[in-house]
Amino acid sequence: MELVSKKKLQLLAGRTHPELAVEIAGHLGVELGETNLVDFADTEIRCRFGESVRGSDVFIIQTHGMVEGRSVNDAILEQLIMIDAAKRASAKRITAVCPYYGYARQDRKAEGREPISAKLLADLFRAAGAALDPRRKPMSTYRIGIGGIDDQSDEPAYGAGPLIVDVCVAPDEVALVEVDEPGESRLDR
Repeated sequence: MELVSKKKLQLLAGRTHPELAVEIAGHLGVELGETNLVDFADTEIRCRFGESVRGSDVFIIQTHGMVEGRSVNDAILEQLIMIDAAKRASAKRITAVCPYYGYARQDRKAEGREPISAKLLADLFRAAGAALDPRRKPMSTYRIGIGGIDDQSDEPAYGAGPLIVDVCVAPDEVALVEVDEPGESRLDR
């Protein structure tokens, strides 16, 4: 009788940038899993995985960017639905890989009566079943602005971070990209 699952890693992706997911899967040497995402006539989204994720470390890739026919909000909800499906299918661990983190510009309160939407989004991912892994050292891909986003950990989480970089990129091939300059205003007032 074997008690330990032999599955180690499953890579799944949403529909916003499938080419990126295929490239990541190629670097990892794994096949991209089937998500079987379907849009109903009223634009609701359904996800049904093509194979079991029970006991697996599941990485769900979704860029929260706008592509033809899909808004940033559509991309976020699609990833949340995939995370919930993985949780309900008994995945061991679920990691949300967000190359572009939606609402990252709303990382702090610049004035009164404003939400911190980046924090809300992190809370939604946690509620759906994706955990922010406190064992990973933080690395800022969006500067230090959303540093207070993870109130479940003693270590700060500095943005989307390299959730899968340590697995898929050889140490001599790492490239870091900064989008904004520090202190740059993100909203035209």
